[in-house]
Amino acid sequence: MFGKLFSFWKKPAQIVVKPERKPQEIQTKKAKPEVRRGKEEEISKKELELVKILEDIHKREVDLEKRAQSLDSRETYLHNTESEIKRKETDIENRLSQADRLKIDRTTKLKEVAGLSSQEAKEIIMEQTNKDLVSWKAKKINETNEAIKAQEEEIARNVLSEALRHATTDFVAEYTVSTFPVNDENLKGKIIGREGRNIRSFERATGVELELDEEKEIRISSFDAIRREIAKISLQKLLKDGRIQPARIEEVVAQTKSQMDKILLEEGKKICQSVGVFNLPVDLIKVIGRYKFRFSYGQNLAIHTIEVTKIAVKLAHELGADVKTVRLGGLLHDIGKVIADEEGGHVQVGIDYLKKYKIPQPILDCVAEHHEDKGFTRIESALVWVGDAASGSRPGARYQMHEEYIKRLSAIEEKVKSFDGIEDVAAYQAGREIRVIVSPEKVRDDELVVLVQDIAKKLDEEAKWAGQIKITAIRENRKSAIAPLRKQ
Repeated sequence: MFGKLFSFWKKPAQIVVKPERKPQEIQTKKAKPEVRRGKEEEISKKELELVKILEDIHKREVDLEKRAQSLDSRETYLHNTESEIKRKETDIENRLSQADRLKIDRTTKLKEVAGLSSQEAKEIIMEQTNKDLVSWKAKKINETNEAIKAQEEEIARNVLSEALRHATTDFVAEYTVSTFPVNDENLKGKIIGREGRNIRSFERATGVELELDEEKEIRISSFDAIRREIAKISLQKLLKDGRIQPARIEEVVAQTKSQMDKILLEEGKKICQSVGVFNLPVDLIKVIGRYKFRFSYGQNLAIHTIEVTKIAVKLAHELGADVKTVRLGGLLHDIGKVIADEEGGHVQVGIDYLKKYKIPQPILDCVAEHHEDKGFTRIESALVWVGDAASGSRPGARYQMHEEYIKRLSAIEEKVKSFDGIEDVAAYQAGREIRVIVSPEKVRDDELVVLVQDIAKKLDEEAKWAGQIKITAIRENRKSAIAPLRKQ
């Protein structure tokens, strides 16, 4: 194409005799050199544009040729693929025909050998096939069970770690001391009063101790958390009022004690809302509010309850248990610890108290079984037990000294060992469960029942601080003999 367009450049030069120009024409051309130069430049630009157009046309021709080659290649590939598919279809049809012929041949031979009809032969084949399938299913089930057992520890660890991660709580517990900031030194003087009359009246009315030092705070010290709370609120009111004198102190403390029900209700609502429980009876919420002011081995009962409930609820979601039952069971499992006007272990006290509010039986089972006092009757009880164990046994949850813990268990074991016929005693679960091994030569089976009752009675009288204790006595006879070696 380029050759055709530029062929006029390759033609041989021809001699052309031009006629002589008239002087007027020569003068005219000489007069317009600028016009001629402009036309030449315009021609040059058009020639360059033409060259660019020709180059672009050439590139497009090359691109079209490549695309044509690609289409030819694809057409060839599709043709080969179509041929291969037809060949495979033919092969499959041939094999199906062979299978049908083989089936007919085998059925015919089976009839000839066994003398069976077509229906009877079909039943025999189906029976054998079912046996093979049962064997295959059993094998697969065993393989799956073995795979699950190999991974069950890792799965359980992951589930528990995920549940514990959701048990975080923002409650802050004050164990034996509450602090109260005081920015004005004059207020400290008012609290002390002339010759210490005000501070003595305050401590006598509230049952706490006030500690004032050089720092800008007052420490309220008492082992009774409810007394500390009453003292803290009363002190806030007195400092706000400014009238601090013995008569006014007694009046404010009496008012605060009468308002304690409202405080317990607010604290109970906070605990219930933190675990997602609503619409409980008001009196029951007030009792739950006492959790904040109750401690077990140094662990605040409100924090412990929230942790137990969150752990158990997360596990219930993972295992498909009844979440509502687990949620209420976790919230109410230790309610017996804050009911002071009833005697007995906190488990039974809590169950008796909850029955007054017609709490459903599945939730009562969670309360009754969270210390394994009896066997688990449902998975929800087991989950509450797991949450309780995880919250109580985690590092830092409880602040009881190890030496004191061992001392308490040893004291229980020594009390049990004082009975005749006992060989060994072991205390478990913080002293709530005891295993007793007796000598079969000294204690008969009928005497074992009486012995267990006597041990329970003694522990009830002398170890009330341990709560409800489960006693299991074991009497075992073992005999052995050696056969003489015969001479060969």
